[in-house]
Amino acid sequence: MSASSRVFVARLAGTVVFDPIGDQVGRVRDVVVLVRAKGAPRAVGLVVEVPGRRRVFLPLTRVTSIDSGQVISTGLVNLRRFEQRAMESVVLGELLDRRVQLTDGSGEVTIEDVSIAQQRTGDWLVDQLFVRRRSARGSAPFRRGSTLTVPVDAVQDLMSRSPEQGAARLLEAYEDMRAADLADVIRELAPARRLEIASALNNERLADVLEELPEDAQVSILSGLDRDRAADVLEAMEPDDAADLLNELPEEQAAQLLNLMEPEEAADVRRLLEYAEDTAGGLMTTEPVILGADDTIATALAQIRRSELPPALASMVFVVRPPLETPTGRFLGVAHFQRLLREPPHAAVASVLDAETEWLTHDASVGQVTRLLAAYDLLALPVLDAQRRLLGVVTVDDVLDHILPDNWRGSDDERLEAIAAQAAPSARRESARRESLRQEPTGQEANRG
Repeated sequence: MSASSRVFVARLAGTVVFDPIGDQVGRVRDVVVLVRAKGAPRAVGLVVEVPGRRRVFLPLTRVTSIDSGQVISTGLVNLRRFEQRAMESVVLGELLDRRVQLTDGSGEVTIEDVSIAQQRTGDWLVDQLFVRRRSARGSAPFRRGSTLTVPVDAVQDLMSRSPEQGAARLLEAYEDMRAADLADVIRELAPARRLEIASALNNERLADVLEELPEDAQVSILSGLDRDRAADVLEAMEPDDAADLLNELPEEQAAQLLNLMEPEEAADVRRLLEYAEDTAGGLMTTEPVILGADDTIATALAQIRRSELPPALASMVFVVRPPLETPTGRFLGVAHFQRLLREPPHAAVASVLDAETEWLTHDASVGQVTRLLAAYDLLALPVLDAQRRLLGVVTVDDVLDHILPDNWRGSDDERLEAIAAQAAPSARRESARRESLRQEPTGQEANRG
């Protein structure tokens, strides 16, 4: 096979796509290949993520150059959301980590990369596979088999799905992705492949990804894990997200998972499950930054500097009397992040306390929460009980999760459809009102009658 250029697909993941004048179009997320009855699969295009996290299809006929670290396109990009067709496969999502048999009978190998090569005709074909042999029987578990590069016709049934497919190479290609972006990749895959990838993630990474997936995908993945692993993942999730997910499961399954969780972790989740979903209690998280009045500003800054802390929760520190875990002792007030930065590190947080901050009861409605956040330009609000003990904190992202359409985490097209559907009843009412006003006679017309 004669080829003028060759590209290994795993190295393309995350590569920036530019238009002819050097403006960035997006980033490569996958390569689409077309399965044919005879001959090697043909690469037909790239899946490119453009601004707004929309994934679109860029035909290879509109790619003028693929060099190290960049792809140059003609600049013509159809912004319609990419939808995979029946005869198509995506290389990173479906072919990497697939087990296949070598045609020479020498055994089974695992695909670690796929190369596409441009022919003299301009077509791009899958021409080579970078594969790894299974380690020899009796070898130590940590030893990996040898690697080799073979022509695509040196393996059998390339496009036939293996019963057990790993996900190590795919996750390696997407290693630097944010959880929300990896969730977008996973949600586009078939349920079985989605579960394989989820199973390969560690508990903390999977918890982060689950929090970014739609509820149906969350339920599908969690239900596919063994119960002990599912309980571990729930423990790694934010308590409010874990409670929301358990609310979507059958009662018996939810109860079993709660019983398998560590008692301390399960206690927070059980408490959140007692509140209605559309109240401050149902929205709140029980793990904000909580300090005592005598703690120093240096301690407060160290706490909110933690990388795993969401920005909304890092906007303020909640100061209480002991105990310092929810439900706490009496709530004293909050120390705002910007104020903390302006004061000496050795000073006590009590010296910068905002004791007049607004607060919520556990049964406050979503409307009340939204109005207070908007009125006072806050990112978070404390939830207190009748004894002014801190029960938890509602953040602006908790509210957005609740008021946005159910499938807001989907593609731009799906989000727009959901918003349009949500707006349709009020639009129909407004249209009917206007029509009735047009048909209702004016005062002068009534007098003529």
